[in-house]
Amino acid sequence: MRLGVLDVGSNTVHLLVVDARRGGHPTPMSSTKAALRLAEAIDSTGKLTRKGADKLVSTVDEFAKIATSSGCSELMAFATSAVRDATNSEAVLARVQAEAGVSLRVLSGVDESRLTFLAVRRWYGWSAGRIINIDIGGGSLELSSGVDEEPDVALSLPLGAGRMTREWLAEDPPGRRRVAMLRDWLSTELSEAGSVIQSAGTPDLAVATSKTFRSLARLTGAAPSGAGPRVKRTLTASGLRQLIAFISRMTTADRAELEGVSAERAPQIVAGALVAEASMKALGVETVEICPWALREGLILRKLDSEADGTALVETIPATPEGKRR
Repeated sequence: MRLGVLDVGSNTVHLLVVDARRGGHPTPMSSTKAALRLAEAIDSTGKLTRKGADKLVSTVDEFAKIATSSGCSELMAFATSAVRDATNSEAVLARVQAEAGVSLRVLSGVDESRLTFLAVRRWYGWSAGRIINIDIGGGSLELSSGVDEEPDVALSLPLGAGRMTREWLAEDPPGRRRVAMLRDWLSTELSEAGSVIQSAGTPDLAVATSKTFRSLARLTGAAPSGAGPRVKRTLTASGLRQLIAFISRMTTADRAELEGVSAERAPQIVAGALVAEASMKALGVETVEICPWALREGLILRKLDSEADGTALVETIPATPEGKRR
């Protein structure tokens, strides 16, 4: 089965095309991205602007056609923090349906956390024991802990890297005082969540997912993406502290020149590093292992599982030659 997974995030829209079957390893066939920065298109009233909605509709329409031309039998389309937070999300979703022919489902933060945990569990297997996972998105931070495929605890907090950049680190480069203030604030904000996660049980493995963590690991010496997904990559608290001291003094343009940091990720990598540091501290973790699977893979796995038991988490859209839903 060839599936398309369309992920509408706070920063980017990402289409992943995979060949998948129940009991098998989903094989990526192609990946297409567009940087829309939807979170920055939210106006003072909390609405996604007309310009932002226009970009979203046209991008979803284009990517749905790519999915069709790639041979996808179905397209799973979902949106996370930016669309979830918009006060006019229902109107925006209706436009996407009417003009692009795609039913875009908004995932709750807790569902993001649960599905990401499922992907992590499948990647590491039962022998990993209790896993805790940290995932940093543009708008939210997800934390989870469990010994099964369904986590015992799944949390979502509005502490994404993009959100923290907009709210705390507007200057370029950010001043030392603002970095210190955000560090202290994050420590306070994560105190309760950290206690909840830790109370679920002592982890046998601490894991991190998301592009933010992959970039941070690369900046602290982990293998490049070209080395393949099965190369072990880790991020340590000490390495992260040293990295923050270095990149927080750099401009966005300079950070974009670093290997492992994309142009769209460069503006928010400092905030992302501070959220990562605070999360690891709150969970009492000194080292995290970087998992190549995350939310998109979790959705694929849940889709394959639902095929067997007749349930559905995300509505799937049969692909047509025009890329429209019948």
